[in-house]
Amino acid sequence: MSRNVGIASRLKRNKITEVVASGKRMDGRDLLDYREIQIKTGVLEKVEGSAEAYLGKTRVLVGVKFGKGYPFDDTPDKGVLMTNAEFTPIAHPTFEPGPPDERSIELARVVDRGLRSAEILDMKKLCLVPGKSVYMVHVDIYVLSYDGNLIDCSALAAIAALKTAKMPVYTVKDENVKLTKKTKAVKILREPLAVSIVKIGDSLLVDPSADEEEVMDARITITLDEKGNVCTIQKVGSVGFTRDELKTAVQIAAEKVEELRKNV
Repeated sequence: MSRNVGIASRLKRNKITEVVASGKRMDGRDLLDYREIQIKTGVLEKVEGSAEAYLGKTRVLVGVKFGKGYPFDDTPDKGVLMTNAEFTPIAHPTFEPGPPDERSIELARVVDRGLRSAEILDMKKLCLVPGKSVYMVHVDIYVLSYDGNLIDCSALAAIAALKTAKMPVYTVKDENVKLTKKTKAVKILREPLAVSIVKIGDSLLVDPSADEEEVMDARITITLDEKGNVCTIQKVGSVGFTRDELKTAVQIAAEKVEELRKNV
């Protein structure tokens, strides 16, 4: 059984590599084409912000929740931002119920790094009582359908959810924090979005499908803000990128992120 699976995998890789080398892809796209993008906001009622993003057949739901809690010891005057990712078993046959695995941990970490590095929120303004009480911002990612490129899809949904969120208002008197019935818009300082580029053979392509991710040699994800500043670079895979390939990847990301930005 394992031998047959290995043969099938090699055949798939050979076919995809051959098509990609010709400048096309199995689904008919050019190498630098994204699939159709759709974003819906306000899809959940019991959270402060939410968005559902579609990238081809990949579908991600993000909920943003604001609460009150304790600051970290090393940042007593700053709010707390946390990102979590959950792969629902219905999203793909390889996803199983249970505690987070390496894939969900990586997804949450990459999206979280993009948000933090860009300093999307003024964390000091999310402090209620220094050292005692701050806003807790939870960005929860739920993968509903997987067909590749979860990072870009999740980053789009996270930004859309944060931009449309309404945060609760607290009053502070003598260090007593009280929740009011008021809400206010969340002030977004930066809008970091991710562009993932995979290397298959000698070719670079954006927005990989699940099949392309399965056979890729390596992937690099570049997060850029609305001014084109590179916030983070994340690379996975055993094969490296040459200096010229890295330069090309950054140029591609700078161009494609503007296309993505039109959707949020």
